[in-house]
Amino acid sequence: MTKDSSNFVSIALCGFLGRMGSSIIEVSKSYQDLAVKAGIDKEELIKDKVFALEHVSSSLEDVIDYVDVVIEFTGNVDTAIENALVCKKHGKPIVIGTTGFDQHQLDQIREFSKSVPIVFSPNMSLGVNVLFKLLEIATKALQNKGYDIEISEIHHRFKKDAPSGTALRLLEIVKQEIQNVKETFGREGLAPRQDNEVGVFAIRGGDVVGEHTVYMFGMGERLELTHRATDRRIFAKGSLEAAKWVFGKPAGFYSMFDVLGL
Repeated sequence: MTKDSSNFVSIALCGFLGRMGSSIIEVSKSYQDLAVKAGIDKEELIKDKVFALEHVSSSLEDVIDYVDVVIEFTGNVDTAIENALVCKKHGKPIVIGTTGFDQHQLDQIREFSKSVPIVFSPNMSLGVNVLFKLLEIATKALQNKGYDIEISEIHHRFKKDAPSGTALRLLEIVKQEIQNVKETFGREGLAPRQDNEVGVFAIRGGDVVGEHTVYMFGMGERLELTHRATDRRIFAKGSLEAAKWVFGKPAGFYSMFDVLGL
């Protein structure tokens, strides 16, 4: 522990100067039982500058011993893997909010979780995780009943990865319940819908925080499950709650379902 109280959690925030990092620091000020003590970001962004945090560095290695938990929001998958490896080396829990990992990188994270507790989620908000649960229920209820499923997501013009990690998680849930899903990312030309096809569409523009919709088209009716985020602080709060929850947990690969008890 880094503080006398066994309930207090000190956090290192990777990507503390980004959109999410700034929101996490702001929201953390409302907590009495945790604090962001260290910030990690690119050398060119922190060089010759003064910050309010106790420890600032371009390397997690430099500050890892001062904190209890790491939150990873660099937005760079290679950097996120490096930071997760540092946590494994030092036995520190990590909450990973960065998205865009390929299968090999996901396998690496799962391997690291055999040594340290890792909370991995493409979306930290309570509402989106309820959406995940609702989609499980709806897909089970409507499978083999002739419903066509499509997924759309909208984000601000600066988002790097497409489709979003949340959209890919929605697709994964559908694939868990329906066999032989044929996924397609956008359509053009002659592209009639195939049986068991699920289309995923990414839209980028403006300052949209995040919107995800799953469409279930039947003959004569349509079901839509939608989550709209209007404030980035919902993700920040979820990340901080995950950091509190994961501290002291045994090694393992956890999701926000575990954190939220869903």
